[in-house]
Amino acid sequence: MKYYPVFLSLKGKKAVVIGGGKVAERKALSLIKAGAVVKVISPKITKTLQRLKENGRIELFKRPYKKGDIDNAFIVIAATSSSETNSIIAGHARSLLNVVDTPSLCNFIVPSLVRRGNLTIAVSTGGSSPALSKAIRRELEKLYDGKFTRYINFLETVRKKALAEITDPKKRKKLLETLASDKMLETLRKEDFESARDKVLRLFNRLLRKCHSRMS
Repeated sequence: MKYYPVFLSLKGKKAVVIGGGKVAERKALSLIKAGAVVKVISPKITKTLQRLKENGRIELFKRPYKKGDIDNAFIVIAATSSSETNSIIAGHARSLLNVVDTPSLCNFIVPSLVRRGNLTIAVSTGGSSPALSKAIRRELEKLYDGKFTRYINFLETVRKKALAEITDPKKRKKLLETLASDKMLETLRKEDFESARDKVLRLFNRLLRKCHSRMS
């Protein structure tokens, strides 16, 4: 099956997770992080899900799934241990639906993700081999380590300053392309965040001086 890759905004959207085990817990936490309003339905739940309920992070119904539970939901995750229940949920769903480990019942699948601050890299084999997706994700996690979180946050600041202070569009474009060049990424991988930051700042200040000298 072919999928259309997309990043969804779930802020304020109703999300229903059916299931109370570790997989359901991970799904609920991801949905919360994305800003969704999360409801969990399961007779048994993990300690983490119980804490989320006590802290007001999720709405919890400690009972089996029943028809009507997913009405008006924007996104539904079926993560029960019963294939029969998961199939029933799939039959009722009129929304975005993911049935854990059963791509044939889904209308979307969740890729394997690498997150580094505002950088998100999604890896998917279209359900053919989740194990391969995870293996590739682990390689990417090593390639894009924690330094990239700091660098991306830094780039956001520099980009805003460039848009505001470098008036020459060609020079501004050159700077912004340099920030993401292979050479700069190699510096970040081989050296450290501070080295990459200093190179960017030197280039930025040099271009800024040229712009100011032309204006004077």
